[in-house]
Amino acid sequence: MLQRAEPDYRLINLPTTTLLPRHRSAFGLTHRFAGNLAAGSFADNANNLFGLDQGALIGFEFRIAVARRLQAAVYRTTFEKTVQFHGKYDAVRQRGGTPVSISALASIEGLDNFTERRSPALGAVISRTIGGDVAALYATPLWVHNSATLAGVSRDTVLVGLGGRARILATVSVVAEVSPRLGGYAPGRPTFGFGIEKRSGGHLFQLNFTNSYSTTFGQIARGGFPDTIYLGFNLARKFF
Repeated sequence: MLQRAEPDYRLINLPTTTLLPRHRSAFGLTHRFAGNLAAGSFADNANNLFGLDQGALIGFEFRIAVARRLQAAVYRTTFEKTVQFHGKYDAVRQRGGTPVSISALASIEGLDNFTERRSPALGAVISRTIGGDVAALYATPLWVHNSATLAGVSRDTVLVGLGGRARILATVSVVAEVSPRLGGYAPGRPTFGFGIEKRSGGHLFQLNFTNSYSTTFGQIARGGFPDTIYLGFNLARKFF
């Protein structure tokens, strides 16, 4: 099931409304290099191979459609050894008189391999494709509980992720997203990212630039860092 405007289940870090056929699965990998490209000169960054010499934060995700329109996924990132269990129900699809697609989201994540400081989240993804399969726009309202877990206090965060993907060639797209916090715990800057990606059959490779290592809902709620840009990439593989 090829969805040209929505080729993956992630935009950069935010989820999409991409359908997964029943009993089919997909694998995803996130990779964020630790070198800050906004610090130092071009020569300094080139000397560190633009962050590649300074370590990386890596995440792995496996998802499966346990029923029609219902997805379950598990994701682990080396950032604080965070494990996130999350689900998505693709309730509404854009077609005919229905102008948008809507998916419901639920997740819970925990640090140190899910043994401490758990943060549940609830939300939705609202999308609209443009020009059939040329572009897709997204809004992702999210409520995240215990978003201040690293500060050792109990706080919540409400945010709305905004983003889009546009095809510039048959198998090449540009992507961008930002996640402003609307209320609650909101340190630092809103996380953002932009990138370019290439699809080849069931594979997708995305080169991206972000202002944080954030890849889970709780991490996105805690915001990004000022004056930082990190080089990274996402890899995805669909098994259908």
